[in-house]
Amino acid sequence: MESFKIGIAQYSPVHMNLGATLKKVEQIFQSLEDDVDLIVFGETWLSGYPGWLDSCRDVGLWDHEPMKEVYLKFRQNSVKVPGAEVKVLADLAKKYNTGICIGVNEKVEEGTGNGTIYNSLLTINENGELVNHHRKLMPTFTEKLVYGTGDGNGLKSVDVKGIKVGGLICWEHWMPLARQTMHNAGEILHVAAWPRVHEMLGIASRHYAFEGRCFVVAVGQIMKVSDIPKNLDIPDNLRANPDELLLNGGSCLIGPDGKFIVEPIFDKETIIYATINPEDVYKERMTLDTSGHYQRKDVFSFEVNHRRI
Repeated sequence: MESFKIGIAQYSPVHMNLGATLKKVEQIFQSLEDDVDLIVFGETWLSGYPGWLDSCRDVGLWDHEPMKEVYLKFRQNSVKVPGAEVKVLADLAKKYNTGICIGVNEKVEEGTGNGTIYNSLLTINENGELVNHHRKLMPTFTEKLVYGTGDGNGLKSVDVKGIKVGGLICWEHWMPLARQTMHNAGEILHVAAWPRVHEMLGIASRHYAFEGRCFVVAVGQIMKVSDIPKNLDIPDNLRANPDELLLNGGSCLIGPDGKFIVEPIFDKETIIYATINPEDVYKERMTLDTSGHYQRKDVFSFEVNHRRI
């Protein structure tokens, strides 16, 4: 394969409105250019990253009724995996012959973890098959208020339109052993799912591309102050500026040499298109292959638990 076309969906979801956000996904698919092999969405895009965790002063108060109400609505608009919403995504993938990698707020309705929400990344291939379901290993700082810890089951690469695709979520890109696991999985394209891709997150994404000798699509999203739940204590400076962006995109595409193929794009909703040659990764792996000739198994031992918790 000499070409693989990527669409990066840098949009705002309809925050905590699962039905409306699914309709927006369908509209985005309808607007796609021809021959897109994979479309990617940011961290917990379905249906909305909880950016209010870092903006509102009352989210961490014990037994605080407004925050409990927000959590309930957050869960009500989360996704069961597998479930009806995943089927909608799968049907779109099959209809348009296009893979999807999308961040979701995941709820569990039966058995272990039925009161917990997970920060998850789903990969669906062009045949409409859910081929990977990754739960974020460690929620980042304030995220621990609303998300549970994930597991190693989704630390793998999967086939989408003939190439190996893997992904990590946000600060997992600063977990060295998670990175090594994914490098060993043979990724050609890595999806780095972020709320927004500010400078330091861009650095992490470029480092990942250089270290793994793979293409990295770093995908952010858009969120306005007006998307914050109204019953939370919104600081005065934000309340006065409802159109201010809390999350401002920054999506980009990076080559296996760590250089930008598409520079970061900020402050607007858009689809970003790029076509890559998957074979280019092997040019760079001549000098550095962290899964092979640049790995010392006689010095280091490495073991991964891939069991779903």
